[in-house]
Amino acid sequence: MKTNFGTDPLDKLPPVLRRDLERNLCTCNEVVKMDIINAIINGATTVEEIKRQTFATMGIGCCTRQVERLIECLCSPEANK
Repeated sequence: MKTNFGTDPLDKLPPVLRRDLERNLCTCNEVVKMDIINAIINGATTVEEIKRQTFATMGIGCCTRQVERLIECLCSPEANK
């Protein structure tokens, strides 16, 4: 299911999640936050899909909650208005 973004998807994120877009969100596998955001924009709507596409959350899982939050913000019905 692709998400229909009418504006810049980053506008859907709270300020704290817009920080450090080019830094690793997943430090175990060195996955940049923007790579995770791009996966969500391109249709990934679950942590499992993010894991398959980017390898994020496959280490000790300390980034899982942040990945979930990105999915929540970018895929929520309110985010698509």
